[in-house]
This record gives sequence, structure tokens and C-alpha cells, in this order.
Amino acid sequence: MRRRLINSTLAVVLVVISVFGVSLVIVETRTITSSAQESVDSEALRIVSIVDSRLIGGEPVNPDILAEQSGAKRYARILIPGRSPIEIGEAPSGDVIRGLAEGERGETVIVEESRSTVTAEVGRTLLIIGAVALLAVVAAVLLAVRQANKLASPLTDLAETAERLGSGDPRPRHRRYGVPELDRVADVLDASAERIARMLTAERRLAADASHQLRTPLTALSMRLEEVALADDLETVKEEAHIALTQVERLTDVVQRLLTNARDPRTGSAVAFDLDEVIKQQIEEWRPAYRSAGRAIVHSGKQGMRAVGTPGAVAQVLAALIENSLMHGGGTVALRTRVTGNQSVIEVTDEGPGVPADLGARIFERAVSGRSSTGIGLAVARDLAEADGGRLELLQQQPPVFALFLSREVRSGSGTGPGERPVR
Repeated sequence: MRRRLINSTLAVVLVVISVFGVSLVIVETRTITSSAQESVDSEALRIVSIVDSRLIGGEPVNPDILAEQSGAKRYARILIPGRSPIEIGEAPSGDVIRGLAEGERGETVIVEESRSTVTAEVGRTLLIIGAVALLAVVAAVLLAVRQANKLASPLTDLAETAERLGSGDPRPRHRRYGVPELDRVADVLDASAERIARMLTAERRLAADASHQLRTPLTALSMRLEEVALADDLETVKEEAHIALTQVERLTDVVQRLLTNARDPRTGSAVAFDLDEVIKQQIEEWRPAYRSAGRAIVHSGKQGMRAVGTPGAVAQVLAALIENSLMHGGGTVALRTRVTGNQSVIEVTDEGPGVPADLGARIFERAVSGRSSTGIGLAVARDLAEADGGRLELLQQQPPVFALFLSREVRSGSGTGPGERPVR
């Protein structure tokens, strides 16, 4: 592209120089020739006027006097009737420019100048014109190179940006070049880079979330299937298989929920559901793991509450909190349900050391963890809660108390009492 810009610019300059240069040469040549002819004619008139004045006054007419009075620098020949021709200067050889003038006494003055003088003057003019043309060509080449670099370098840079996007590096460069068209292309590429970065971030986040959220349910399902394989009683097999199918349905719901949340975290499919059923299912699913760790998980608080949300998402939030207490907490884990205003609240607490003071404000951020875990679970749980219009908060750091707030469905005549009933 650089070569094309330089060649095209140089071609335009050469055409312009050729057109105007040839015209200028013709005009200057004619001007110099006309000026030389006028000068010769003027000198002839001056000499003939001197000769006339001397003849009228009876003064002698000779070459020295005429040369002194006229200041002639060219060859002049004076023809006076009845006298010998008078010559001033040296007669030129070759082609000449001739000027002729006649006086009142019949005298004739002929002034001649070699045409080589005019040719030399034309040559000097052509040399000046050629030098100016060469200077114009050099300036045009320099400007063409600068303009070519100004246009080609941004295009090369934009091509490198597009290549980086294609190779998976979506960082926008935010470079502008002072050319509106190129800046527009740069704006589009930067916007595309930002969109690709968001898409890649969402994909990586989905992969991390899915890996984290499916790990424990898959382990539980595997253990359940092992129990099915080892069971001899048909009723036990049917019961375990039914539980396993229920877990598969929950896994399907988890995957669907993660995909929906990855596309648009604000998208929800909230319905009214029974909180007790979700809590009971989570306790049953996590009880074997807690027994293996020599710990217990209990439920207390208000019963028969109905909340508005997505049961699968609420189950995953509770699973994240229960798993967090299993990994980082200690003693008995308690799930307490209560009502505050128009919200249903599920609190998850344990008897462990709690959340370190330096992590309290950042506990729901991704990659923030008090130990060697991924730091994803609580962040995913918060996103799932917010997608259903709820919220997840850390109410107390020591001992730790996490609370899930959900909109409550109030039913008339739901005479459930406030008494606490532990479930083990």
C-alpha cells in the first residue's frame, strides 16, 4: 500500500510538472526572445537619434564618438549616404538577432546580436525551472512517504488487533490515529474486543461454576448408585433409584440454571414453593457427609413457610452454605427459618471459628476464600439468590451466620405457629 500511495502521488506530481513546466518553458523562451529583439531595436533607435543630431549640428560622426555616446555593447553598422559605412563593435557570427532603424537624413542603423546569447539565457531559465521541478518532486516524494506511513501504519496496527482477537486475546487497545475512518474501525474493533472478553469471561465463569456446583451432587449420586448396586432387597433398590432420579432432576435443574444465569443473571423463573421441602431435601442429601465427619445438621424455626423463587436455585444456595460449613466450620450446623416483614429467612450457622475479620467484607467475591478452596461457591450462591430477587448476606462473622432472604408468599389461614421443631 505504501508503494501504491507513493507511486500515485509521484505520478500526479510529474503530470502537473510536465503540463505546467512545458507551458512555462514555452512562455519563458518567447519572453526572452521578444525581450532580446526589443533591446536590439531600442539600441538601433538610440544610435540613429545620435547620428541625426550630429549630422544636423555638423558634428563629426565616427565609431568612437558613437560608441561613447550610445553606450552600445552590441555590433552596430551605420550607413550614411555619401559616406563609408561605420561599424561599432565586432560583428557576431552565426545566427543573429537584427534591429533596424532609419534616420531623418537617410541614414540607416543596423544592430546585431548573436542568437547564442538568447539561447544561453533560455538555458539558464530552463535550469532554474528544472531545479524547481526537481525540488517539487523531492518534496512530493517526502510528503507521499509521510502520508503513506500515516495511513499504512494504522492499517497494519488494526490488522494486528484483528489478528489478536482471532487468536483469543480480546484486550482492547484504545488506539486512535487522527483519521476519522480509521478511528471508526478502531472503535468497532475495541467494542468487539470488549464483547468477546465478556463472552469469554461468561464461558469461563460458567465452566467454573458448573464444576463447583456439580461436584458434590455428582459425588452424592455416585454414592447412591453404589448403594443401589450393592442392595439385594427390591424395595430398597426402588427407593434408592427413586432418590437417585430425584438427584438427577436436581442436577439437570442446576445445569439449566447455570446456563440461564450465564446468559443473563437477571433472568429468573420464580414460583411459589414450600421451603420445608427444599430444606428437608438438602438435610437428607448432606446428612451422610456430616455423619462421616462426625458432625450433625439440624433444622429449627418456623414451619410451613412458602417463598417465591426457583426451588433448584434455592437448593443450590443452601447446598453452597452447607458445604461451606462442612469445609470451614465446626460442630453442629443449624438451619433456622424465620419471617421478617414480607420475607422468609433461612439462616445457616455452625459452631466453628467463623469468618476471619479481613474476609468479612469480601466473603462473597470470587476467588476469596479463607482456606485452599476455590472461593466460587458463595459467589455463585449470591448470584443465584439475586437472580430470584432475593439476597444472601453474612449477618455475623463469629460464630458465622449466613442468611438467605426470599420474598414470602402469605396464605390466608396458614396457622403455623412460631415454635421451633428440631429435625435430625
